[in-house]
This record gives sequence, structure tokens and C-alpha cells, in this order.
Amino acid sequence: MGVNFTLFSPTPLEEPTARDASAPTETTTYRSDFYRDIYTKQLAREVVVEVIRPSAWEAEKKYPLLILNDGQDNEAVQVKDTVERLTREGKIHDIIVAGITAGDRMQEYGVAARADFKNRGSKAKAYTKFVVTELVPYLMYRYPIHPAPAQHAIAGYSLGGLSALDMAINHPEIFLKAGAFSGSFWWRKRDTGSRFYSDSRDRIMHQQIRSSRYTRGLQFWFQTGTRDEQSDRNKNGIIDSIDDTLDLIAELTQKGYKPFRDIQYLEIEGGEHNPATWAKAMPHFLRWAFEKK
Repeated sequence: MGVNFTLFSPTPLEEPTARDASAPTETTTYRSDFYRDIYTKQLAREVVVEVIRPSAWEAEKKYPLLILNDGQDNEAVQVKDTVERLTREGKIHDIIVAGITAGDRMQEYGVAARADFKNRGSKAKAYTKFVVTELVPYLMYRYPIHPAPAQHAIAGYSLGGLSALDMAINHPEIFLKAGAFSGSFWWRKRDTGSRFYSDSRDRIMHQQIRSSRYTRGLQFWFQTGTRDEQSDRNKNGIIDSIDDTLDLIAELTQKGYKPFRDIQYLEIEGGEHNPATWAKAMPHFLRWAFEKK
């Protein structure tokens, strides 16, 4: 696979005992496996991944997968606690979460097809290849993960949300669900200070969606906070974070994706661009992506 995985755990790793499928969901507990010193040729660096998974497997069961960018924020966003609570309450299916600790966020996150006007996102293509060709195949080898793309989601915060959406759009054979918490959809190919700047022409993700093809089954979840930022490029009284996200939803709708069926949007009054707000949003995202029907 071109990547060397070394497992680190406070205690020796043990295979979980099988759990009777008829056992009540209230017994569900989760543990974290920390993989450190993962060397990937794609990024020419070591990567740290936290895998949050049930302490016991149900016999013959395959589990949905969630890849999270900015895995270093797992604790601050209360990922493990939220997953454990929602599964214990029977609101979501048991899942496996892989949180990837970020490296150079400004270079590794972005849109794989092109860098922004300051050449940020220059390694986004390599990061995508790491996730798609190295990490996901290894996780599916190591854990009982469901093979269907409809059972795989990818999400992230800010630039990590931009990266997650980019991966899902370009790799629906792996991910059919994407989540963006306060997504950085301002990502652009020209400085807004330029007299030639145009929202319609220069926002990279919006342009990519406009030129993409509709993919049946692909679904999107977006969250913003009314206090994500203060910038208002077009002086319409709505902050750019919300404007950029709603414009992106409009582009997806033009492609044939249906609000509520394929697109969900959560706006948090007073929500800020920080882990505390994303922690409030996380239960909504998890129930959207993995809810028990």
C-alpha cells in the first residue's frame, strides 16, 4: 500500500470479543486505537490516526465508516462521547470513526484539482491520494467495515470541511456522504481585492460543482454559525461563511441534488468558528449520516 502503520495503544492491542447481536444497545462502549508513526509516501511524512470503534464486535456485522479531518480536535469536539451516547440511546448505528491529525492544513487541505490564488492547497491532491489509496484500504483490511460507499462518510471543520466535500465529489466510489462544519467555501482563485474578482467565477468549489456531473446517492450536510466570522464581501448583511455555503447549496440544487433528500443545512444561532460550536453540531451530523430508521 506504500504506507507503514504502527499501532500505539496504552495497553497491548487485543482483538475485541464478539458481542451477541441480540444484546441491548445500552451496553455499547467505545475505545480508541491510536496509530502513530504512519509514514505515507503521498505526503512524505508521518501521520497520526485515532480510530474510535466499538469495544466489542457483533458477530458477522459490518460497520459504517466515518473519516474525520482534523482528528486532533476529536476530544474538543467530543466525538467519542457523542458517538457512544447516541449509540447507547439507540439513535445511530454503531460506527467506526477514523480521525486524521492534520499536518500542514493550509497546503494539505483544499481542492485537489487546483490551489488557491496564494498557492494554498498545493498538497491537497497528495492528501486525497493518502486517504483514498492508503488509509481507507488499510482500515477496511484491519476493521470489519461495510464495503458499500453509501455506508462511508467523510467530514471536517473549516478547511477540513472543504477537503471532505472535495473528496466525496471526486470519489463517490468510496464516499457517498460528506459533512462540512463551517466549511471554507470562500476558497478562491483570485484575491477579492482584485477589480476582476467575481463570486461566480472565482470561488473554486462552486466552480467545481458547476462543472461536475450529478452522482446518484451522493448526499451533503452543511453547518454554519451566525458568528462564524464578520466578513461580508458583498455588503448584503449576511456573513460570507453563510453566503458561501448557501450559494454552494444552490449550485448543488442546480445539479439535481434535492434539499432534505440529498442536502441538509444546519445554521446555529450564535455559533462560532470553533470546536465548541462543532461539538453542538456533531450529534445532528451523526444522526443525519448514521441514524437508525
